[in-house]
Amino acid sequence: MRVKVWSALLGIAMIFQADGVSGWDFPSLFSNEEVNTIDTKRIGKDSVATIRERKDPLKAKDHRKQMAWVDSVFNSQSFEQRLGQLFMVAAYSNRDAKHRDEIAKLIKEQNLGGLIFFQGGPVRQANLTNYYQSIADTPLFIAMDAEWGINMRLDSVITFPKAMTLGALPDEKLIYDMGKEIARQFKELGMHINFAPVVDVNSNPDNPVIGYRAFGEEKKMVAKKSMAYMKGLQDYGVLANAKHFPGHGDTESDSHYSLPVIRHSENRIKDIDLYPYRELIDEDLMSVMVAHLHIPSLESEKNKATTLSKYVVTDLLKNQMNFSGLIFTDALNMKGVSSYYKPGEVDVLALLAGNDILLYSQDVPKAKELIMQAIADGKISREEVDERVVKVLKAKYWAGLNKVKEIDTKNLISRLNKDETELLVENLYANSITVTTNKNGFLPLRNLDLLNIASLTIGGDGVVFQEKMDKYAKVDHFTMDKGANTVVLSDLKSKLKDHNTVIVGLMGMTNSPSRGFGVNSSDINFIKELSQEKSVIVVLFGNAYASKNLIGLPHNILTFENNEYTQKLVPEVIFGGRAARGMMPVSVSDQIALGSGGYLEDLGRLSYSRPENQGMSSAVLSDIDKIMEAGISRRAMPGGVVLVAKNGQVVFEKSYGHYDYSKTKPVSTNTVYDLASITKVLATTQAVMFLASRDIIDMNQPISTYLPELKGTNKAGLILKDIMAHEAGLVAFIPYYAKTVASGAWKSEYYRDTQNHEFNVPVSNSMFGRESLRDSIWNWTVSSDLRKLEPNRRKHSYVYSDLTMYLMQAVVERVMNQPMDEFLEQNFYAPLGINTLTFNPTKKIDINLIAPTEDDIAFRKRIVHGYVHDPGAAMYGGVAGHAGLFGTANDLAIMMQLMLNGGTYGGVSLLDEKTIKEFTKRQSTQSRRGWGWDKPDPERGKGGSAGVLAPKSTFGHTGFTGTAVWADPENDLIYVFLSNRVNPSANNNILLKEGIRTDIHDVIYKSMKKENNLSLKGDE
Repeated sequence: MRVKVWSALLGIAMIFQADGVSGWDFPSLFSNEEVNTIDTKRIGKDSVATIRERKDPLKAKDHRKQMAWVDSVFNSQSFEQRLGQLFMVAAYSNRDAKHRDEIAKLIKEQNLGGLIFFQGGPVRQANLTNYYQSIADTPLFIAMDAEWGINMRLDSVITFPKAMTLGALPDEKLIYDMGKEIARQFKELGMHINFAPVVDVNSNPDNPVIGYRAFGEEKKMVAKKSMAYMKGLQDYGVLANAKHFPGHGDTESDSHYSLPVIRHSENRIKDIDLYPYRELIDEDLMSVMVAHLHIPSLESEKNKATTLSKYVVTDLLKNQMNFSGLIFTDALNMKGVSSYYKPGEVDVLALLAGNDILLYSQDVPKAKELIMQAIADGKISREEVDERVVKVLKAKYWAGLNKVKEIDTKNLISRLNKDETELLVENLYANSITVTTNKNGFLPLRNLDLLNIASLTIGGDGVVFQEKMDKYAKVDHFTMDKGANTVVLSDLKSKLKDHNTVIVGLMGMTNSPSRGFGVNSSDINFIKELSQEKSVIVVLFGNAYASKNLIGLPHNILTFENNEYTQKLVPEVIFGGRAARGMMPVSVSDQIALGSGGYLEDLGRLSYSRPENQGMSSAVLSDIDKIMEAGISRRAMPGGVVLVAKNGQVVFEKSYGHYDYSKTKPVSTNTVYDLASITKVLATTQAVMFLASRDIIDMNQPISTYLPELKGTNKAGLILKDIMAHEAGLVAFIPYYAKTVASGAWKSEYYRDTQNHEFNVPVSNSMFGRESLRDSIWNWTVSSDLRKLEPNRRKHSYVYSDLTMYLMQAVVERVMNQPMDEFLEQNFYAPLGINTLTFNPTKKIDINLIAPTEDDIAFRKRIVHGYVHDPGAAMYGGVAGHAGLFGTANDLAIMMQLMLNGGTYGGVSLLDEKTIKEFTKRQSTQSRRGWGWDKPDPERGKGGSAGVLAPKSTFGHTGFTGTAVWADPENDLIYVFLSNRVNPSANNNILLKEGIRTDIHDVIYKSMKKENNLSLKGDE
């Protein structure tokens, strides 16, 4: 009964066709079950009726309106005009007016169906698209072959990873997000079709044209990744296009230049190559591109491309696989077909085979003429052609072309490259990084203080790669060209003699199998020689198949591509700032097989990303730029660095201005600053917490317990916790230097301008203090008066005092029997991988990296550069409990993350979490202070050193030179501010008066999304 009814309706449909009526719509006459039971093979010829019974991916939600629009367009045109809808030609936005006029002529005279854009720029293309749409009688499909995003064709747009990079991702969510984002960019440019994804199963490592363009070699994985990309595009209103049907994954030639031959059986092709297509078709794939291949098992005629094979296009794709979306040819100018047929002729053959849209037609008028002749010769009917025109028009309605909108070119580039876009690209690359081999779990690197690390970049520019490593450890960097001679290799080997760990970056790769992917065998041999003596980590910045060169090496990482993202990200994996999650999408050996890799843990070290990755707004944080630039213009400071870290990730790190107002050198994020009183918390207090965590000292004990020589002095009974809270009665400070000068000149018994055995304390450049100067300062400290107790009080009031840390430094050095700077280097800075946080920086750091401070006209009579600004600390030999520490913003962030992590960082446990909480909480009602640490003012807006939005649990410190560091445990937030506001004069108080540091702190809180719901109360 069902077949009889359908046959009758088929006859009615033919009558309607003969009368020129379009927009037939019969599915409502049947239930879905009935429709699905119809056997298309029994009906025979692919007809309008068979299209109606299939699942229709081109059907819009408002189907009646869709068909009304299709009918109106269809019926307004002659057959020859409608025929133009089946053609799409190539367009460029980087060509001249002649090209524009040629395209415009085709649009007007041939009623073109659409354009496929190639090279150019976004604004130029947008302007051309607006023009072309304005002259088109029928709205144009605008398409692009943008497998890895619009940047594949246009300048000024961010690029997305290649398919094989995405094949390494552990799941498909990010690929779906990528599809949506590329679709958003397409719509910004008024485009409707992306010729992606590539669903070829790349089973041939020597494939010259697919390779990295495929997701991998395993059909189910390829289907999943392709599905995610397809759905991302189509859910956002852009037609996806699966290619290259029936499968280009096992070819040894390129169809752009010849006709590849695939000799697999039909069963093998259906099992492997067609699997992804079946999966995507079941989920409403909207279009397919047919490749120029010759497959004897599917088409026996010699040199006949699959594009031109009726069995492949109609019988296999349409009938057997039940596909009713749009079918595109691959570009008809490619040698796979153009070598055998003239322009126009190939178009007709492609149409006869069953294709809907003839892509990159070389001669549209000639093709239309030959198609009309084919109709006259009975090779194809008008009805069959009209049926395809209807499909094209339905797809245009689905894509929104019933209402063409002019593209807005204002801020187009910034709209295309949103902060969220950059973040997505970063996350795609980050999650694809694959650790293919990791012998004995060597990665990520631990025990940095035991490693002497070098990096070696071979064959490319690895500046970003090497700079990022410096965030984690002291690394000596080397480079060499590919295929270096024996003299160069011998010299390099000698330079690497003392390094026990070498990180090699293989760059300058290609995607050409015939050229060995750009790998030089002599370079590999050299790496293997190094590996016999040292721990060698090889990072291959290139094609997955090139990793076959790494077989036998113990620690290998694959990034698939070489760009700024991968160079920045892979050091994070090596040093444990990020976990690695990528898995090999192909096999190159038993050792590096499909699925190699997987999860590699991180070590809780800092990683580096964008604000949006942690729920913060880049747009809001850009206000920091305005504050800093305004501060520099008002001469609050000549320059500075601001860093923000959230949840263990540095999301903002920028430098501003110069070293001085003469602009002798611009500030960079690697600029080392005099931290001034931040020394109190990141040196002395750290050491005290270290001892307290191990019960080596008791904060409730008097200081004379640890410094017996203080017995009999007014300092003997001072309790450690009172000293650390600045409530021990110590005077605020002692101008020690004043005791060593007279009439504006140095006293000769204290200083010389040349160094000798007696005067060997470097107070500044060409200024040396007497060996006994430190003893003098200690004696002056011990003999200093205490403040008088206020009436009716048993305890001293709060007065912030530098003497606090002179005393606590002495406790640390006595208990540990070691100078404090050595103790901190051995127990904190070296194990944590910090290589610029140091005292007396000129001993280990190039002075050009250090910002100068004051022009000291009162004491040293020179610009202080590379020596501690604080006079007392300088007289103390540069290592003092209250000042003397230098460092970068990144150094400070690491130390503060250690605190937020509860005393553990990078697998190293240094402090007890209980101790951290005790030291960083508010200690009394007399002040906001903890032990050593500063806190936000409890009465907000009363001149506190932290922003008014910072929770009460926040802790940190500021420095006289114009520095600040704050950590917020409630929001896992770190803020670092570095400047040299004392250059050239310490009397410059604009930074403090205008609240620049606190204003920036508040901007950081404002940048957090509302759902983070910041607590401003805190729990003390």
